Amino acid sequence: MTDAITIDNVIPRADIVKRSARIGAEIRNIKLSGDLPEQTIAAINRVLLEHKVIFFRDQNHLDDAEQERFAHRLGKLVPHPTVGATKGTASILELDSGRGGGRADQWHTDVTFVDAYPKISVLRGVVIPEFGGDTIWSNTAASYLDLPAPLRKLADELWAVHSNAYDYAVKTRASEADRKQFEEVFTATVYETEHPVVRVHPETGERTLVLGNFVQRFVGLSKYDSQKLFDLFQSHITAPENTVRWNWRQGDVVIWDNRATQHYAVNDYGDQHRVVRRATIDGEVPVSIDGRSSVTRVKAAKPQAKAA
Repeated sequence: MTDAITIDNVIPRADIVKRSARIGAEIRNIKLSGDLPEQTIAAINRVLLEHKVIFFRDQNHLDDAEQERFAHRLGKLVPHPTVGATKGTASILELDSGRGGGRADQWHTDVTFVDAYPKISVLRGVVIPEFGGDTIWSNTAASYLDLPAPLRKLADELWAVHSNAYDYAVKTRASEADRKQFEEVFTATVYETEHPVVRVHPETGERTLVLGNFVQRFVGLSKYDSQKLFDLFQSHITAPENTVRWNWRQGDVVIWDNRATQHYAVNDYGDQHRVVRRATIDGEVPVSIDGRSSVTRVKAAKPQAKAA
């Protein structure tokens, strides 16, 4: 998948250090910025497509503006569809453990409740706890290939309804502040979108599983049967062999292919403060193996509660 000659001319192979056999690589000796040569950006993208998530240490020179300048080199910046962007930025979403919604301790692919969900996320460590707070990513292309043939055939035919309106308190260790943030901001506009469970990656041609915590049910199946099947497929996605874990330091930057991964922010740092900031790149509407495109079925503002 990777043109070794082209990459070696830009990023020496010695500077690309695999973090596990199936997913993840650290790229060393690069200072990220919006001024990197086009060939370097192309090489970074090719390493990303191969390894699904890539890690960069010691990027403390980046602020929000320079993070976005760099991210914009990878595609069009897009804000979160319900939360919006941090003031003065085009796409920055701040995840602050001290505020509601800052602990993303669920397996998910970003924003799959809309049709053209982001293709790439660029996350920067701003405040990192003394211990804990790692993030884990899984490779949903490898997970698909790991499925026994009958399960792959079933997955190929299934579609799932994704929504941002779900029982947040049940799925997370949510605090009262988290629940309030979720209800008032994250679900202010409710989305429901039907995605194929298996999409064809537009750049690599791989088949990847589209699941995660935004899935509500499978089309044509009951909630009960959907949950059983969901748990089965997710168990393959989150198998340790398909994952990589990153121990954050302040100034680290992680980039992942949101079309071929899920991730989970480990909520094991207690009351310590953790802040990360994410820039996101606009994606394409997924296409199933039989050529059908995802469709948003619901996009509606949630009714406001009436005053007593």
